[in-house]
Amino acid sequence: MIENTINESPKQCSSSTVKTYLYRNFSNKKSRSQARSISALKSFFNYLLFEGEINSSPLNDIESPKIENKLPEVLTEDEMKRCDLVILNYPNNPTSADISMDDLASWVKKALEFGFILVNDECYSEIYFDENDKPVSILEASIKAGNDSFKNVIAMNSISKRSSAPGLRSGIIAGDAKILKEYMKYRTYVGCAAPVPLQEAATVAWNDQAHVDQFRAIYKQNFDLAKEILGVEPPKSTFYIWLEVGDEIEFTRELYRQKNIKVLPGSFLGRNGIGKGYVRIALVENATKTKEVLIRLKEFMNEQR
Repeated sequence: MIENTINESPKQCSSSTVKTYLYRNFSNKKSRSQARSISALKSFFNYLLFEGEINSSPLNDIESPKIENKLPEVLTEDEMKRCDLVILNYPNNPTSADISMDDLASWVKKALEFGFILVNDECYSEIYFDENDKPVSILEASIKAGNDSFKNVIAMNSISKRSSAPGLRSGIIAGDAKILKEYMKYRTYVGCAAPVPLQEAATVAWNDQAHVDQFRAIYKQNFDLAKEILGVEPPKSTFYIWLEVGDEIEFTRELYRQKNIKVLPGSFLGRNGIGKGYVRIALVENATKTKEVLIRLKEFMNEQR
């Protein structure tokens, strides 16, 4: 092995060889760069493993560096003084990012300090894969911040992701009783009632947890397949993965033309270049179909190299 190269065949490559290679080439790089490099190597060896070329991956005991998905400082104190309403979205669509209890509690304290209403869209709160690491609700964070009356705090949720039933148009809102009292008046005169059959179907869905667990199991299977075939690390919640692809528009166009697979260019979901070079994929089909599509996707990615 020389400084920038692994001089061993994949079948002979050991964990220590890969560790040495990573240390020599990426020890002075930022965590995100290290994580991308490790992810690329995992993808390569996982594909060989999937094809039966190797018996085990030399990266099985190599962990990517932890990268926090922290809320950026997007509001100055002066802006918060002028704010009436701040809307958060965690777990996040489209990024799949989560927020910690402490960070969310900090937002609650800012809402109380500066007097703005703080809303969290928690539509993906029940799409998670570890019972010991569930997404945090803003209502929980409010209690942690000492605001057990939920003053200035609102949580919104929907049946659309929880029950995979966006067509039912059924949601909930909870939090500050004073705000909700006025909201009820607004909703009475401005809102549009859903048809009674849809309300009855939504009632059944809200009262049942078994189907939610079943959907979570399907999504977890899909993420396990994505990790095995593409080498991507699954998020803690939601059902999206992101792939770095270079020209995301051309990638999306050619993937559809050649393999009949639709993905979403990341640049369609961001501004000022955010999302450029990436595509987002929703893994919501059954495991059999997901596996077949991911294999075709992997074949396409290999052909583009």
